[in-house]
Amino acid sequence: MWLIIAIFAVAAVIGLTMAIAAMQGNFPPVPSAVLHGVFAATGLVLLIVAVAKGAVGAALYALCFFLVAALGGFGLALGFHARRKPLPKGLVAGHATLAVIGFLLLLAGALKLI
Repeated sequence: MWLIIAIFAVAAVIGLTMAIAAMQGNFPPVPSAVLHGVFAATGLVLLIVAVAKGAVGAALYALCFFLVAALGGFGLALGFHARRKPLPKGLVAGHATLAVIGFLLLLAGALKLI
């Protein structure tokens, strides 16, 4: 589970830099978006495998939040970033909020806090 957390942490750091840029009205760099997507998708696939192999509780709830966040991420990437349109700040904030909740649930579960 710790590898999955580390992968999501890297995706989060890259995502944070992109969110800051978007909130300041700047266009996030495409390489950052690609790396964020690769790390987030890798973490998501590994989490799906972990849940399919029997991980329950916090991991399952985290997966639900990450899946919804991924939908928002796809919307941002394909609907706005790929078309070089400004990213809607509300969608960026919603995507980030869902992903952070998922990350905190996963971390709390790994630390056996919940």
